[in-house]
This record gives sequence, structure tokens and C-alpha cells, in this order.
Amino acid sequence: MDSIAVITGADRGLGRALAAGLLAGGWRVFAGQYLPDWPELAALASQYPDRLDILPLDVSSSASVRGAAQTVGQRCDRVDLLINNAGVNNSQAAHKTLRQQPDYDEMQRLYNTNALGPLRVVESFLPLVDCSDQKRLCFVSSEAGSTTRSQRDAWYGYCMSKAALNMGVRNLFNLLRPDGYTFRLYHPGWMRTYIGGESKGTRAPTEPEQAAIPALAHFLEDYADPAA
Repeated sequence: MDSIAVITGADRGLGRALAAGLLAGGWRVFAGQYLPDWPELAALASQYPDRLDILPLDVSSSASVRGAAQTVGQRCDRVDLLINNAGVNNSQAAHKTLRQQPDYDEMQRLYNTNALGPLRVVESFLPLVDCSDQKRLCFVSSEAGSTTRSQRDAWYGYCMSKAALNMGVRNLFNLLRPDGYTFRLYHPGWMRTYIGGESKGTRAPTEPEQAAIPALAHFLEDYADPAA
């Protein structure tokens, strides 16, 4: 029986690379799609028509997340691995300090997706993950959310939303670890992705396909042992 994974933000970048890696490893993957006109997921689906399900999913919308969980529940009886990868930033707004009139509405948008989005996803998919023997919850975070390592003087929306995500995962761990859940919280490094806007970043040292290799190794580490 195939192991079953759900990945948010799988349209492109790291999410798409994680989906490709799991599919190559024999998994069945439900890939969350936020950009229906973006072609990369469709191309991947043509390679794995029997094991890749494209799932319309906007983690900033509770209705969208509930609908996605309902769709998965109609197609399978459990979820073994839930990867919360979806995230947003705004490169132009991020650099504004308190002396430069930061955009609080934009900060709230980032918080809604980066911090509350994973919480919505876990809540809605929890009944399906409850049915798994593995119960692995994974979260793509960032060093930007570390209060001890931060040296930025701006990036409030992104940094604070990732710090909130880290705290949310801690609270989820406290709640669900006694029920056999296992957790992975991961910083994949600076990648050439679209997270900062409409164009792909080129200054970063790593392509998402490269970053996905150690990320998957970490997410699946000791996967056969439910006590990991």
C-alpha cells in the first residue's frame, strides 16, 4: 500500500521539488495548488498520473483548506505525511523599517499565510492523519523566525510570522506528541524561488531541487519508527 503525503504550496519551488522527490520514492502525493495557471504541477502529473493528485488549496482561506481536506478524505482513508510548505513574502515591503512607514496590511497577509495557514491545515487534516500509523507533521520554517539569530532591522511581517509558526509547532507538539505524532521543523536555506514576488530570485545559492534532497531526508528520517 502506498504511503500518502499532502504538501501545501506545491505549485513550484521547494514544494514542487518535494512532491517530485516523494513521487520518485513511490509515494502517493496530494499536491496543494495555489496557482492553477502555473504549468509545473501539470507537467509532473503527466509523469505520475496514478500517484499525483493536484489539490486546489489556499492556506490563507479556511474554506479552501476544509474543502481540500474533504477532497482527500473522499479519495483515501488516511494521510501519513503532512508537509506545510506554503509561504509568502514581499521583497519590496519587507525592507521598510519603522522609519519608512511599514505596510501593516501586508504584514497581516504574511501572518495569515505563514503562521495561521499551517494551523488551519493541521486542524482540517487531523482526522485523516489520526488514521495513520506514522502521523508525521512537517513544517518549512526559516532562520528568519529565530529570536536568537535575528540581525535584521526590518522584515517584520516575514520574521514575526515565522517566529509565530515556530511557537505554533511547539504547542502542536505538546498537544499531539502523546498521541503518537512526530514532528519535523526545518529551515531549507536561501533558495532561488518566487517567494519574494512575481519573478524568480537569482541571488540565492541553491535551487529548490537541490534543497529538497536534505529536506526530504530530514522529513522522512526514522519514518518507519512511529516513536521517532
